[in-house]
Amino acid sequence: MRSEAVEDFVKAVYMLQQEHELVPTTLLAQTLDITPPSVTDMAKKLSDTERLHEPLLVVKPYRGVRLTPLGEQVALEVLRHHRLLELYLVEALGYSWDEVHEEADRLEHHISERFEARIAEVLGNPVIDPHGDPIPTLEGKLPGQEHLQPLSDWPQDKPGVVVRFLDQAPEKLQYLEEKGLKPGTIIQITKREPFDGLTHVLIDSILHVLSQSTTQSILIAEPR
Repeated sequence: MRSEAVEDFVKAVYMLQQEHELVPTTLLAQTLDITPPSVTDMAKKLSDTERLHEPLLVVKPYRGVRLTPLGEQVALEVLRHHRLLELYLVEALGYSWDEVHEEADRLEHHISERFEARIAEVLGNPVIDPHGDPIPTLEGKLPGQEHLQPLSDWPQDKPGVVVRFLDQAPEKLQYLEEKGLKPGTIIQITKREPFDGLTHVLIDSILHVLSQSTTQSILIAEPR
């Protein structure tokens, strides 16, 4: 049975691999809030071909680490648990979307595959979590979201539907919810300021002004 520390480690590597071909150990230490020597020790354990029949990690000295195919499989399994739990906490237990991440972080290591399957069935086998993040399938595949664009790149005066939020800090989610922004919200850019990156948007017939960092972290698509 894998430890929580191992599952947290491979999940963090997987998430960082979306932007880094090789994940720097210093970045892993910062993400996991552990010391660089602790990262080095864990990386050695998970890449030890003598101790492990199938290592979870490949270490490139002085360059970084990446997951093996088995490591990716483990990370996606943990990610599936996490995102299903987030949605279950919102849909079944009445949690708000800004308070589910930490709860799911604690619970994701302890649910059985049977319980995971039951949650998925009760929720109707969902494909996204409350923040619009894709939920890995049972087969370890991540649904594609290549059709999504940042709101910062979306054409002016063209309606779009909000799908995903990349910045999931609780205070940021509360701020967005106050403006009526959730997955499924229809949004339209009415004006872009030329110098400071501020964007004027229409949400439920109400005008709001969003910062550049906010529009870059909201992914939208064509309404269906």
